[in-house]
Amino acid sequence: MNALVKVWRRRLILGALAGLAAYALWPQPALRHPPGVLVPEEPEQRAIPARTLAQIEGYQITAVASYALQARVLHTKHYWDLAELVPYDVALGWGPMSDQAVLDELEVSQGNRFFFYEWRNVPPIPLNEIVCHAANNHLIAANAQVAAVIRKLRAGQLVKLRGYLVNVTRADGFHWFTSQTRTDNGNGACEVFYVETAQAANDVI
Repeated sequence: MNALVKVWRRRLILGALAGLAAYALWPQPALRHPPGVLVPEEPEQRAIPARTLAQIEGYQITAVASYALQARVLHTKHYWDLAELVPYDVALGWGPMSDQAVLDELEVSQGNRFFFYEWRNVPPIPLNEIVCHAANNHLIAANAQVAAVIRKLRAGQLVKLRGYLVNVTRADGFHWFTSQTRTDNGNGACEVFYVETAQAANDVI
């Protein structure tokens, strides 16, 4: 095999690997559902005495509340910053924010670890109803099985997650504190969610 053939073969292999990586990270088309609320249940949260759950890559994970919810995935976003701990943020909706008719009137996006929603003229439901029924979640997987479920989530899927709301600290002073209410918005309103079990479906739960 001459040198030129080797060069082109190497380029083809690298191109194929790059294509596979891009496909894995490229967002899949959102799943659609008939109009109507898919998830009527509110998230379940119970305060607990603070306790350390894990040490991950130098981060201390401290649980402050048990947390479980069924929700519709509104959007997912892969991040490279803090990827050793939280490679994915997932925006989740329940109640009216699981209704296709409502979501068709909103544009949902994520960036800089925040979750955004926009509408054309007026919101399809009162703004406080949007705030109270949707949240951006910084998801920390407790194990490889949960990590695999999170990695494959796509908009429109229904998912069940169970674990703990946690605060994250590091010896150098870094801290990341979870929201503990569904009524806040803006900076600090995201849930830092240590997920112990995860189950996703392509249809109504």
